Amino acid sequence: MEVFADYLVRIANPLHRERMEEVLTWVTKQFPHLEPKLAWNQPMYTDHGTFIIGFSAAKHHMAFAPERAGMIHFADKIAQSGYEYTKELVRVRWDRPVPYGLLENMIDFNITDKADCSTFWRK
Repeated sequence: MEVFADYLVRIANPLHRERMEEVLTWVTKQFPHLEPKLAWNQPMYTDHGTFIIGFSAAKHHMAFAPERAGMIHFADKIAQSGYEYTKELVRVRWDRPVPYGLLENMIDFNITDKADCSTFWRK
C-alpha cells in the first residue's frame, strides 16, 4: 500500500480511509500481477501498461471505474445491484457493502479484453 500512502492519508474520515485501504489491499491480493499506481491523483491498477481499474473517494461514497467498455459490458448487473452509477463509474456509499463479486468480474474482464491492448486507454 506504500504506493497509495499519500492518497490514503488525505482521506479525512478514518473509517473511509480504512475502507478504501481494505478495497485496494483486496485488489492487490486478488490480482498480484497488476501494477498499483497513483495517476491523476487517484489509485489505479494497470496491466502491461494499460489501465484496468481506478478508484476514488468522495464525501458520501467511494467509486471504481473500469473504463466505459467495462461499464457497458456489466450494465445489467450494475443496474440490478442497486448501486449508483454513471457512464464511467460505480459509486458505493460508505455505509453499503463493497460488491466484490462485481468488482472481481470487471477486473477479470478488463484483463482479458485488454490483453492485446498497447495503449493506456482503449481506443
